[in-house]
Order: sequence, then C-alpha cells, then structure tokens
Amino acid sequence: MLSFDLGPRQEDRAIAALGLLGGLLLIAFGAYDRADTIPGWVVALPLLATAVLELFRRTKPVWTVSLGGLILVGTVFAGSLIASMLMYTDLLYAAVLYGSPRMSRILHLTGIFSTVVLSSLAVVYGSVPGGLLAAVLCALVFLGPVWTADLVRKHRDQAETERLRAEQTALLAELDRRAAVVAERARMARELHDVVANHLSAIAIHATGAQSLARRQDRAPDDPLLVAMAVIRENSVQGLTEMRRMIGLLRAGDEETFAAPRLEALDSLLATAAESGRAAGLAFELTEQGERGELSAPVELAAYRIVQESLTNALKHAAPGPVRVRLTYGEQELAIAVDSPYRPGEGRSLPGAGAGTVGMAERAGLLGGSFTAGPEDACWRVRALLPREPRTKGTA
Repeated sequence: MLSFDLGPRQEDRAIAALGLLGGLLLIAFGAYDRADTIPGWVVALPLLATAVLELFRRTKPVWTVSLGGLILVGTVFAGSLIASMLMYTDLLYAAVLYGSPRMSRILHLTGIFSTVVLSSLAVVYGSVPGGLLAAVLCALVFLGPVWTADLVRKHRDQAETERLRAEQTALLAELDRRAAVVAERARMARELHDVVANHLSAIAIHATGAQSLARRQDRAPDDPLLVAMAVIRENSVQGLTEMRRMIGLLRAGDEETFAAPRLEALDSLLATAAESGRAAGLAFELTEQGERGELSAPVELAAYRIVQESLTNALKHAAPGPVRVRLTYGEQELAIAVDSPYRPGEGRSLPGAGAGTVGMAERAGLLGGSFTAGPEDACWRVRALLPREPRTKGTA
C-alpha cells in the first residue's frame, strides 16, 4: 500500500492544485450554474483566486478566509462552481484549526448569521421548503467546516496537554529516583565512614602504638614484630585512603569528582604487596609490553582493580614464590596476566573467598571484555582482556 508523507507546504500546494484542476475539469464540461449564459473563463477567475489563497491557509488564516468570503460572493454571481465552494470550506476549516480562538468564535457567529439570513430570504422570496434547503446548504458550507475544525482543535489541544502532563510526570519520577539514589548513596557513605573507616583508623592507631612500644623495648629495626606492625599500619592507612575516596565518590554522586587510581600507580601497588608478602616468601614483578597510549578512564580503573585484587588474592592464598604481573598493550585491547604459585586448599574457605574473582569478572564484562581465573600447571592464572574503549554501557 502506497503512502505519502507530505510536509505542510507540500500539502497546501497539493490541495490548491487538486482544487484548481478539478474546477477546470468541471468548467470544461460546463458543470456550473448558468453555464449557457456565463463563459467559462469568468468562472475560472474566482476559482484561480481561491486556489491561490489555499497556498496561505496555514500562515495567513485570517486574510485567506476574509478574502475567500468575498471571492465566494463573486463565485455565486459568476456561476456557482462546486470546486470553489469546497476550497472555501477548506479555508474556513484551516482558519479555525490554525487561527486564534477569537477567530473561531467570529466564524461561528458569522456562520450562524449567514445561515439564518440566507434561509430567511429564501423563505421570504421563495417558499418554506426552499428556505429549509437553503438552511441545510448554508450550514454545510458555513458551519460544518467550522464545527469540524473546532472539534479537531480541541482534541489536538487535549492530546498536547496530556503529552505535557506525561512528560512532567516522567520528569518528577526521574527527580524522585535521583533523590532516592542520592539519599541511598549518602546513607552508604555514612555507614562506611562510621563503621569501616573508623575501624581502619583504629587499626592504624593501634599499630602505631605497638610500633612505639616495641621501639621503647630497644628492638632491632628488622625485628619481625616491628616489620609486621609496619605492614599492618601501612595497609590500614592505604585502605583508609581508598575508603575515604569511595566515601567522597558516594557523597558527590559523580565519578568525575573521584580521583580514580591509574596504571601509573602499579609500581607503588606492587611495592606495597612485596613488603606485605616478604614474610610469606612472595616476590612480585611487573612487566609491560607495547605502548600504553591513551586508555579510557573506566578501562584504566578496571585494569588497576583487577591487578589489585589479584595481588590481594596472591597474598592470601599463594604459595611461596614469584608473582608475575604482565600488561600487554595492543592497538585495540589491553591484556592482563597475573601468575602466582598455586597452593590448593589453604585459604579457600576464608569468609568472602571467591567474591573478588566474581568482581573482577563483572568489571571486565561491563566493559565488553573477558576474564578467566583458575589453577593451571601449579600456578593460579588470572587472564583479563579489556578493550581500550568500553564496548557496552557501564562503568568499572
């Protein structure tokens, strides 16, 4: 089935062209009033004028309907032509639909007045049946288009009102949702600050106190107790710093205000891990291949967190030996590989075991990457492949 999607100006031109062609066809066959006495070119003049007015039915509704009324009078005297009458009814329709409400009221009154006057004259100078017929014809010409356009306009205005109301409702719902999210983030920030951050602060304070007490006892700097206290204090302070960053992110509600860790900080991360894992016989090394170039912030943050979680898992579960971290920068993707000595059984039943692996897989999946982790050849291998730009909507 064919369909035509015309713009407003094309539609007006089509109406004018069809009205003019239809009227000329009627004139050619003599299908107009008093065709035996009035030449066709006389009837064609008001037809042409009405067709020209159709081109401005939307932009100049007041002028077109006013001039159209005068031309209609000339049409009646020059020989009534149905095409000219129909185009005038369209001008009335357009004047009500596209004009002002005041214009609609005026056309209602003039239509009623014209119907009453013309039907009364038909009764006075003719007969009652003739007057009734004149009333019906006048109502069809002067009132039918006006009532129809008024009804269409009311439905259109009502639809627009409903659309605006729906948009306002959706906007209010979105504002409520955002307010709820902000309130929940603020509550989470308070909980983290009041519970976790305070505990980390207490750990750091007690570790510092224990270090001071051990030094007063004239212990050597490499004493295992002092080394353990230093590691505890350093990790608690670092954890407290990360926690404060997360609290700031939750309260701000915008990742742009959050100073996310970057891959440049991996050296410091591995140095901290090496200090913590020295007593367990762990050694850490980092290898980077390719040009790092520009990485999007979510990808860089995800890569940092995956390496960080892998090192944490190695500290908790790995057997003594080297822990190797390798980053390979490709043109389209970043490959992460972490190999640590595998120690089956021990530490796997600790509270929260496995949650870190799930979190790393989720980070990679949100960016459109891939992730695998598991034992292979006496090693625990972590493999992640991240695109340089996120392929799916999500944040790390």
